[in-house]
Amino acid sequence: MENDSIVNSGSQAGPENSLPDNGSGDSHNLLQPIDSFRKKLLSNRKLVFILKTILITIATIGLTISSILFILYFVPVLAEITSGHKTVITNDKELAQSAAYKKQLSLITKDIQRFSRKYNAYTSGQSYIVINTTDNRFFLYRNKQLIREGFCSSGSYTMLQTEGNKKWIFKTPKGKYWIHGKTTNPVWKKPDWAFVEEGLPIPPKDDFSRYEYGVLGDYALAIGDGYMIHGTIYKRFLGMPVTHGCVRLNDEDLEVIYNTLNIGSKVYIF
Repeated sequence: MENDSIVNSGSQAGPENSLPDNGSGDSHNLLQPIDSFRKKLLSNRKLVFILKTILITIATIGLTISSILFILYFVPVLAEITSGHKTVITNDKELAQSAAYKKQLSLITKDIQRFSRKYNAYTSGQSYIVINTTDNRFFLYRNKQLIREGFCSSGSYTMLQTEGNKKWIFKTPKGKYWIHGKTTNPVWKKPDWAFVEEGLPIPPKDDFSRYEYGVLGDYALAIGDGYMIHGTIYKRFLGMPVTHGCVRLNDEDLEVIYNTLNIGSKVYIF
């Protein structure tokens, strides 16, 4: 009975006889913050590396720009400062009496007079017009004063070629020209290329089909070689190179130019 009682008492489960806890749950809970910290640390390392790369790149670019600016601006200034050479205006009487000085002064004076005569020849008191075929703009002058400017259309620089190797290049001539004639309500006599362009047979020289009314505006000013300054029905194309060589203007500008320029007035095209 004692033995039985001893056996029975030993087999009872109690707090002091329970199995020891190996601590696996607590250790797992303790490792979680460590893992989290480690991940953050790795992530921060990547961020630091990226920031460091960006800063190095910005510093390199800044240094390069600074070096270029230094070479372009500060080096010439430093060279000028260290050289000690400065332009000085002097009234040295001895220099003024020098033969070499007098010769140089005479040459400069002659150049100024020559350029002045050339300028006056191109910009006389008579009215004239300047046509810029690059920007397709015109500038009208009277008494050497600009009185009107605006858009125009010049040659398209396209080429038309027939099967017989005959070709036309539609460009506005450049140079110094003058007004040969002035016409109101001009009639266009279509040249051969106009029929070739439309795919039509070329008619005789004075055939009625060559004459077209109302396409040149109210005025036309001839500048020679078949080229004219005239109006247009294609006003939406003003400011663009779309013509076959003539210079096109809108109605208002054309009327002012027609009334300002006379036969013999200069036309400068560039």
